[in-house]
Amino acid sequence: MGLRGMARRRPLRALRPCARRAAQIGCLWQIGCLCLCLMGFGGVALAGAAPGETRIVGAEFTSPTRRYDHGVLGDAVEFGRLLIHVENTGASAAAAVSRTTLSVTLPPSRVFEDLAPRLWDVTGDALPEVVVIETDLAAGAQLAIYSADGGKFAATPHIGRSHRWLAPIGAADLDGDGFIEIAYIDRPHLARVLRIWRVRDGQLQQIASATGLTNHKIGEAVITSGIRDCGQGPEIVTVNGNWSRVVASRLVKGEIRSHDIGAFDPHLRLTAVLACRSQ
Repeated sequence: MGLRGMARRRPLRALRPCARRAAQIGCLWQIGCLCLCLMGFGGVALAGAAPGETRIVGAEFTSPTRRYDHGVLGDAVEFGRLLIHVENTGASAAAAVSRTTLSVTLPPSRVFEDLAPRLWDVTGDALPEVVVIETDLAAGAQLAIYSADGGKFAATPHIGRSHRWLAPIGAADLDGDGFIEIAYIDRPHLARVLRIWRVRDGQLQQIASATGLTNHKIGEAVITSGIRDCGQGPEIVTVNGNWSRVVASRLVKGEIRSHDIGAFDPHLRLTAVLACRSQ
């Protein structure tokens, strides 16, 4: 089964909430060879909470701002606030459902430099967390994870320099060990490093990396990558450093093993590959 992971946003011409929209698809959790996915526009939404459960059911960025002049996604507008929509239910199916919107407002020194929030299960409990790109104006981007209480419970280090960014790929149990891994490209225009992290004991731990891979061009409002499972286990799909070849990467015994799939078509991008119509 293929999993598409490309995300887009439209160019912004004014500081209007919801003017930037993204079609965001991500892997929530994996059962056998099946990746369960979500899709939303201008934010993401999921089904409601089960009895006795608190569940994130949606998230969106608001408070557009021009306080960061990077423009890596094609415009000069980023976001200063994250809204997390949560549902709480009682212990029985007949109990009333309460809905709450939590607001995360960043300080002036930070922005959400992103397309749209991702609802990914990164802890393996079948409940989604919110995964975003959070950027410090002086120290660059980090991958940040927010929980159902609105708190940031895990994050990678900031890259360490202004105008340095990362592009998320997806989250899944990449090596079959029962733990969820998170993949992204660190500095897709410069370093071009695929990094794989895992949440353990409430912290993100890097477990593998590989150079020479990318998934984004400066100024584009699309991230060109994803995770697919064509029956042989999950594969991370990206392109090589000069955008000429499509590359599939697996996590095997703590190491990333990559192989060439074929030529990259700039018009089709990864549509056929992620749908397992091309090997």
